[in-house]
Amino acid sequence: MEVFETLAIKIPNAVLIDGVTEHSVDEVIHFLEQYGDIGRKVTIDSPESEFNNMLVAEYASGLSLTRLSQLLPHTSISDSGDKLHIESLSEIYASKVSGSKTNTYLADLKRIAKLSGRDYAEVLSEGMTQIRRSLAELNPETPVVAKPEPEDSKPPDSVFPPSLPASLPSKSPSATSGAEAQGGERHAASIPAADLNPPEVQRYVVEHVVRGGDSLLHAFHRLRAFSGKVPRPIQETDYDTWRSGVELALKDPSISDLQRTRLIRDSLLPPACNIVKHLSLDTPPEVYMKQLDSAYGTVQDGEELYAKFMDTFQDSGEKPSAYLQRLQVALQHAAKRGGVLEKDMDKQLLNQFCRGCWDNNLISELQLKQKKHNPPKFAELLLLLRTEEDREAAKTLRMKQHLGTTKQKATTNAQFANTGEETNLCTALTTLTKQLSQQMAAIQQQLAALTAQQCNVKPPVAACPASKPYGPKKVGKNPKHSASSPKPGFCFHCGEDGHIKPQCENAPNSALVSAKRKQFDNKQKWQKQKSSASEDLN
Repeated sequence: MEVFETLAIKIPNAVLIDGVTEHSVDEVIHFLEQYGDIGRKVTIDSPESEFNNMLVAEYASGLSLTRLSQLLPHTSISDSGDKLHIESLSEIYASKVSGSKTNTYLADLKRIAKLSGRDYAEVLSEGMTQIRRSLAELNPETPVVAKPEPEDSKPPDSVFPPSLPASLPSKSPSATSGAEAQGGERHAASIPAADLNPPEVQRYVVEHVVRGGDSLLHAFHRLRAFSGKVPRPIQETDYDTWRSGVELALKDPSISDLQRTRLIRDSLLPPACNIVKHLSLDTPPEVYMKQLDSAYGTVQDGEELYAKFMDTFQDSGEKPSAYLQRLQVALQHAAKRGGVLEKDMDKQLLNQFCRGCWDNNLISELQLKQKKHNPPKFAELLLLLRTEEDREAAKTLRMKQHLGTTKQKATTNAQFANTGEETNLCTALTTLTKQLSQQMAAIQQQLAALTAQQCNVKPPVAACPASKPYGPKKVGKNPKHSASSPKPGFCFHCGEDGHIKPQCENAPNSALVSAKRKQFDNKQKWQKQKSSASEDLN
């Protein structure tokens, strides 16, 4: 047992696995992690130890081993065919060490009896008396009373502790002679039953084993919290997942209805717990689940769920295996509500997968359409898809690794060879852009000049000349002035002369435009008065 002390193993938190190989180590670790986090795992490499090549898994917390303890010792067969045996390391350590110490102690008592010439039974009885006194000091409430019994009386075998009969002189391999062994058997019968099975040991067994069984069982079947809040908190589970855990507890024959009711009530939080608060503890757990199903269960009937299942297709970027799992969940909901028969679930699942999966190459490669008459189970079909996806991903990775380097080198060489041509091309484009800008400026000037000639205004030098100081125009004394109404010669956007609003690039100036409009209106009124006066003279 020194190998565990050398490795600094926390014996109360560890289990010992025998028969594990490199093929089954991941499987057994995954099984143990269901009961808690594993702090470390060590493979014993000591040829002189009886535990050589065994695996020690040490939990980070002793509570994890408490949850697992009711299954130990546990024996199972792994997927690779290895026979695995899991046992608590503390049980092995206590059995080995206590048995070794007990044998050593009895051998010392036998040697003392031989050297002193006294009877071995008397020496053993004195040792048991000292043990009873030590127990009385640990628990002073219970008085220690010696109960003499006749020599020919023999207590039943059931009162012997498991390790003591193997330590008696009748079965001890260290006996020196057959007569001494027979004498030991005669005097062993005179040891009281209370000495071999003290009341303190019985009380310890009752308090820590029998009464602790309910708490250990309750901790093993602990459910995750559920409150029914929307949106659902991160640390809580949804109703379907929570209900599957309750169904597992309902099918366990080792717990009573009262314990099932306690599990349900302890896992509920407001507002979900308010729905069953009025129910008593002696109410059957089925009644609790009926109340909760009415509030949080699925209300859609089987036909609607089946129609939803038939309308489920593969999303963009979704793997076929993930799509199959989504189909399985929708099909299970429909089957629970009676929309699909359980015997037809595999067939319906395969048919819808072939309809909704867009990867025709995968369907053809696995020949899924030919398997509709004898559809595989969900687990088999999922394994086929994941295997094919892994094979395709590995092939794509090899292709990228093989072609990626060659393509990168070719691109680098091309950039180095065409560096001068790209520079000349950029220069030519820049020159062409400047020429086009100059031509557009000339066209704008010509267009502004033509517009100014049509409006009887002097053509400006630029497309949008600088602002001129506003002032009243002097009316010339031209006897041949046109009688037609004048036209505005200013921009309705900025108020400047020489261009119109569609060609204006200046900032808007509403004050100048208003002033020009007022001046233009006055000019029109004056022109009309002048025309009417000339008509009267004529």
